[in-house]
Amino acid sequence: MEILWVLMALVMLGFVLLQISRRQRGAVGLVEPGHPDAADPANYGFAREEELDIRMPGPDEDLLDVLDLVQRTQDYRGAQQLLAGTEAKGERRWQRVQAFAGAASLELRQRPGGVGETPGGQWLRVWRAEVPKDAGGAAVHAEFLVQQAWRTATPGSDDFRIIMEEAKAACGEAALLAPGDPVPYIVELSVARGLGYPREEFEQLWLKILDRAPNHMGAHLAALQYWCEKWHGSRELAYSFAEAAAARAPRGSLLAAMPLFAVFEHLPEVNLVSGFYQSEVVTKAVHGALHAVHSADRDDPMQAHVRHLLVFFLVRGERWAEAMNQLMVIDGHVGALPWTLSSDPAAEFAVYRALAVAGYEANGGSPATLPH
Repeated sequence: MEILWVLMALVMLGFVLLQISRRQRGAVGLVEPGHPDAADPANYGFAREEELDIRMPGPDEDLLDVLDLVQRTQDYRGAQQLLAGTEAKGERRWQRVQAFAGAASLELRQRPGGVGETPGGQWLRVWRAEVPKDAGGAAVHAEFLVQQAWRTATPGSDDFRIIMEEAKAACGEAALLAPGDPVPYIVELSVARGLGYPREEFEQLWLKILDRAPNHMGAHLAALQYWCEKWHGSRELAYSFAEAAAARAPRGSLLAAMPLFAVFEHLPEVNLVSGFYQSEVVTKAVHGALHAVHSADRDDPMQAHVRHLLVFFLVRGERWAEAMNQLMVIDGHVGALPWTLSSDPAAEFAVYRALAVAGYEANGGSPATLPH
């Protein structure tokens, strides 16, 4: 057991040494918790790791209240009413559709059902059965199928394709129920990636979204995946798509942050030096994202997505004070890239947060010097 603890300590130490190099103005070191020199995130009012909400990137109290009600009572009507009162072309509707679908998918995974047992997510099945013409329920069902495909089957397998084909049909049905709603087409972007739509077919789908919501950040992030090197495009195509979106972004739009997401999707698998994160391409993308969050509406629900990714890049680039500024806004929620790629998003976020605090304090910062 003692050997195991030593190995774990070495792994953690190695991780930190790989991520943070020493600077002339100060150095970041590890000390035992409780040591007088230990940097404590709690001094900045940050949430404890176990209190971090992994479900969403930022606060949406109405959604949380309804999710709790639906899952506790298994009555879909609260979800139906919330979506009906959410702006069809806004970012929040797309996020709420994803959240309801994800909740149903998670319930089903936890309670798959069996002899004499009701499967989880039954409220979504009842919703579709009782009000088949409800556009919100149709959109949630389509997204539920997409999430089921990615979570339960291997891309390229027969099972994966069968579920995705069903999701594609569900997207079409949802689109017919709400012709001006971009959400069914945004859901289909994931289908297009999974089924490998030819580029012409994908671009036709994309045009339908642009006709309905040309500045929809969530749609652009979903479309970016298709153009990435790991799917059906290349680094050049992904960068081109992201830079074009940023170039045509209206004032106050978070689309100016798209290049940072393209950079993230094409990070080298192994990079042991901070210099990469201070390179021209990364610095330019970070500055674009910083400009975007500073000029966008503070109530924009996509702000949190951009700020979470900024924390990742700012910490890697040793820009401690700027990282702390982002953490002061987003702390408490971790349901966003890059943390959601980890099996333990809260722990991953907490590591970067601790590094930001340590770097900030090693260079003369303190809770008193951080703007609130």
